[in-house]
Amino acid sequence: MTRSIRTYAQVEKETRSGILEQVLEQRDRLARRMAGIGCIVAVVSGKGGVGKSAVTANLATALARRGARVGALDADLNGPSLGRMLGAGNARLRDGDDGVTPPTGAAGVRVISMDMLQAGADAPLRWRGPEGDSFLWRGAAEAGVLREFLSDVVWGELDALLIDVPPGTDRIGRLLELVRPHIALLVTTPAEMARVVVARSARLLLDAGLDRIGIVANMTAFLAPDGTSHSLYSTDGARALADQTGLPIWAEIPLDPRLAELTDDGTPITLADPTSATARVFAALADRLGIEPRPNTRP
Repeated sequence: MTRSIRTYAQVEKETRSGILEQVLEQRDRLARRMAGIGCIVAVVSGKGGVGKSAVTANLATALARRGARVGALDADLNGPSLGRMLGAGNARLRDGDDGVTPPTGAAGVRVISMDMLQAGADAPLRWRGPEGDSFLWRGAAEAGVLREFLSDVVWGELDALLIDVPPGTDRIGRLLELVRPHIALLVTTPAEMARVVVARSARLLLDAGLDRIGIVANMTAFLAPDGTSHSLYSTDGARALADQTGLPIWAEIPLDPRLAELTDDGTPITLADPTSATARVFAALADRLGIEPRPNTRP
């Protein structure tokens, strides 16, 4: 026997539980929030450990240095780091009638991250729910938090909202169900296994019909203190990914110890040393995105 299950869209009258009304109201609120954002940039990979968060933090501040109003959303709920990277890890959130006001981090970037909601820096994320049934509701709970980060945060008028997407193509798919990014940046490294994994994410984005997708090659070569560059890999995963997918490489970021050190301390290298070779790569990537400051359209 085939069961016929109605979707929310097929329910046309009020429900006793009020769940439908909550879903529809939040959907409308999400649309209103996103209407104030000029460009949504998804920083994705599918692979962990390739430096997505560091890329997001440094690109956000590079855009802010150009005069853009920038927000950064840390979608990695289980391993949040973007708040600290932007110098706002210890900030307290303010909840008002219109929603949660995001703290302002480095270069004036508005940022929201799960680490601002946890009791301590080493506190693990634990989801509340019925014991033994976590496999039924955990995905929905994570999707709900991401939706709230987008719709219940008072982002205001932004020229760009950067979304740091955690590993896994399912997380990318979850984001695409909520918003459609204007730009997607695929972060990879020279490692062959990174290419294999990131290629799956590239396929997902291409199948979704996104108009602007660029590859960001991270850790391309070790940048020594004396300014010399040294290759660390026998493979060039980014170039191979570009050849495989036909997507362009928009930036090649060296493995710079100062990039990690400064970003971990909450002052991205794009602010701490904007004339450095590494910071200039991010500045060029910011230019490549073509995001220009817009006039305010709301009071």
